[in-house]
Amino acid sequence: MNSGEGEDDDRVFKALASGTRRRMLDVLKGGSCTTGELCAHFPELDRTTVLQHLRVLERAALVTGRKVGRERRLALAPLPIKRIHDRWIGEYARAAVDLLHDLGGA
Repeated sequence: MNSGEGEDDDRVFKALASGTRRRMLDVLKGGSCTTGELCAHFPELDRTTVLQHLRVLERAALVTGRKVGRERRLALAPLPIKRIHDRWIGEYARAAVDLLHDLGGA
């Protein structure tokens, strides 16, 4: 892994560390929406706070935004999560399965 990939992973982990940002990803998992529609899902937060969380998600490349007329459409970008899964979760899950297998055969 080169240092660029490590920095990318750090941004993804930072983004996923917030429950609010994870809930934003859950909203976008259901399909793209406008910035205003995303804000409406979080009535307990002011628009500025939602946009700050959104910037963290965009820096981590977990969310993409594109202008459509006067609106900005947001969409989930799942590749960084897949990269984290493949690098961390998949490897550790395989190690755990191997350990259980070894324990069962003893």
